[in-house]
Amino acid sequence: MSVTQQPTPAPPAPIGRIPVIGVSPVVEGGRWPAKAVVGEAVPIGATVFREGHDAVAATAVLVAPDGSDHASARMRDVSPGNDRYEVLLVPDAEGDWGFRVEGWSDPYGTWSHDAGVKVRADVDTELMLTEGALLLERAAARRGLPRPVARALRDAVQGLRDESRPPLARLAAGLSPEVEAALAEHPVREFVSASATYPLVVHRERALYGAWYEMFPRSEGAVRDEASGRWTSGTLRTAAQRLPAIAEMGFDVVYLTPVHPIGTTNRKGRNNTLEALPGDPGSPYGIGAPEGGHDAIHPDLGSFDDFDHFVTTARGCGLEVALDLALQASPDHPWVTAHPEWFTTRADGSIAYAENPPKKYQDIYPLNFDNDPEGIYDAVLAVLRVWMDHGVTAFRVDNPHTKPLPFWERLLAEVRRERPDVLFLSEAFTRPAMMRTLATIGFHQSYTYFTWRHSKSELADYLTELSHTTSDVLRPSLWPTTHDILTPFMQSGGVTAFAIRAVLAATGAPTWGIYSGYELAESVARPDAQEQIDNEKYEYRPRDWERAESLGIARLITMLNRIRRDHPALQRLRNLTIHPTSDDATLAFSRHLDAAHSPTGRADTVVVVVNLDPYTTRESMVYLDVAALGLGSEPGRDGGRFAVHDELSDATYVWGAEAFVRLDPRVACAHVLHVRPA
Repeated sequence: MSVTQQPTPAPPAPIGRIPVIGVSPVVEGGRWPAKAVVGEAVPIGATVFREGHDAVAATAVLVAPDGSDHASARMRDVSPGNDRYEVLLVPDAEGDWGFRVEGWSDPYGTWSHDAGVKVRADVDTELMLTEGALLLERAAARRGLPRPVARALRDAVQGLRDESRPPLARLAAGLSPEVEAALAEHPVREFVSASATYPLVVHRERALYGAWYEMFPRSEGAVRDEASGRWTSGTLRTAAQRLPAIAEMGFDVVYLTPVHPIGTTNRKGRNNTLEALPGDPGSPYGIGAPEGGHDAIHPDLGSFDDFDHFVTTARGCGLEVALDLALQASPDHPWVTAHPEWFTTRADGSIAYAENPPKKYQDIYPLNFDNDPEGIYDAVLAVLRVWMDHGVTAFRVDNPHTKPLPFWERLLAEVRRERPDVLFLSEAFTRPAMMRTLATIGFHQSYTYFTWRHSKSELADYLTELSHTTSDVLRPSLWPTTHDILTPFMQSGGVTAFAIRAVLAATGAPTWGIYSGYELAESVARPDAQEQIDNEKYEYRPRDWERAESLGIARLITMLNRIRRDHPALQRLRNLTIHPTSDDATLAFSRHLDAAHSPTGRADTVVVVVNLDPYTTRESMVYLDVAALGLGSEPGRDGGRFAVHDELSDATYVWGAEAFVRLDPRVACAHVLHVRPA
């Protein structure tokens, strides 16, 4: 039995003169990097303290990929009495960054506190004023200080030493706003003690923010002959004709289910039946036939020239192309003949098909990564290279939790070395530890449990978890439905349920997605199943897109994607605050981005209030944390009132820290409010 060797940990560093502990965001002691995207403000935190009563302070330093110190900022004590310091730092390029925290003794902070107490009490007055003068003389003598800073410090020294003035006036010279500003920007730092430098990987913005649209290309343009009942498949060229409409709804990524040849052995029929009728196309996840495997295109869809045309058309519409990566094989896949060792042979000599009891996938053989891991790795890497060379910039990975984690860690690292622009979305609806570890070892984005979170408390807790608890490594992608999942809420709630979940998904995380047909509120389930009847996995499903206009979901989706593009606060993950409401079916949350960290240079705040009940008008009070809205402890002028503009209805309201809402789901299930301070 082989044992995977773990790296020997480095001996711990001795504690610093100014201890720095609890640094964040740090993943498993720095074994893997925390994540960010270009332009994202990353919260750096640490606990910094020292013996005795002298003042301490802390600085966070952002280390560029070339190893140089790129930026630094003084940290703020966010929990007085608990020694917790935080600050936001912003990487401005992709690559392997790092950060560290420096704790240091703050002699000016110590003196200003002690002098303020003693001089006012007339205790050691002359001594305290002299010590202040000596400290500021030393501060002013440092090389490289800007002239205005040095001048402010020298002026303070002169004031401290001016015995013709009253002691309190002399003290005021040393505590002036000019001195405090100068030493905040150019502090006197003693006993500087640095933490280790921890890794931070920075990806392109699409790794955090975007809207995905899933489609089965064979359905677009599919035609049924009424006389014979036989279907003619849509092609990549007919699917490309749908791309302008997808782009007009504001999507950024079009995601294709597998486009490869489909096996005929044990091919599934309509609604997952075990016998396919003549003309049934089979599941595109039953990959592989004599025409080829994962590196080939189904002949019904066209050729690589047609695929290249699809990609070119998508790019012309401002869309990236994502492709499903489903690492399994039909019994007819070339791998089965060429590499039978890549599969599991059972005691009776048969190859084991895929199972997730009680589900069975008789048309699929799962790969066995233990028999020839190098051979499988090389084959999969070759497949990825084929599609990347044809313009695919993202992969939605089917069931990655059923494959070994070392395989993914190695594969994703290699692709990142070759093509750092390529993204991987983990489709792993599984246990939390596996979901988070897949994200930790390299997946850029992750499907989530959002699909099954419906109550106010469930959503409040889960959105908080995604935005704060797991945000260092796991970037959520929120999908109300998928081609495999249609929850009871979506089955029974009608068009309103589709509207509610679209608002929640589009504003609850920077990345969201829909499965084609969402615009039509397709909600009829297969009996005793949480998936659609007449599932597109097993048949052609062309749609009447003109009818979608009358339902209003497409218009809502278009508005939501426009609002997301207009508001940088909705393009970030870690900035969510839940606000209490008086009604159990009314959820309120906000996202705030301050001016210093906004790409527009202006602060941006959005408040979302959603009626979670698709059947009933709900009334509620919303109790806003005005500080979380960027309005300070008080909302502002005019008695604490401020304007909010509903981006969905174009109405404007005047709100305060408490606001009343009434939402009729048949008219408007939500407010998406831009906060405009008075």
